[in-house]
Amino acid sequence: FTHASMELRADKEIVLEAAKQDGRAIFYTCAGLQEDKETLLEAVKWHGWALRFASPSLRNNKGLVLEAVKQHGWALKFASERLRADREIVVEAARQNGTALRYASTEL
Repeated sequence: FTHASMELRADKEIVLEAAKQDGRAIFYTCAGLQEDKETLLEAVKWHGWALRFASPSLRNNKGLVLEAVKQHGWALKFASERLRADREIVVEAARQNGTALRYASTEL
């Protein structure tokens, strides 16, 4: 996907398929698709760290962040401060990888 044309990188259908193969493909898409909830949701299901490419508003989306930490607990690092203090999110991140607790809010 790194060698795809900008036209292909901006095509939502192609990006969704690429994200199913490797969530990191979201890194190479146009900025508009990095802010698209459907695209990011597909990416984080396959590679939780794809959350790091999400817009601030999507990093604050509980459903999206929950999917990300289910796949990779350390994705908690890229969640909004509010969600790093959310018990459900933190428990799920810790369930996937106990060391993810290092990214939880100190409020917990």
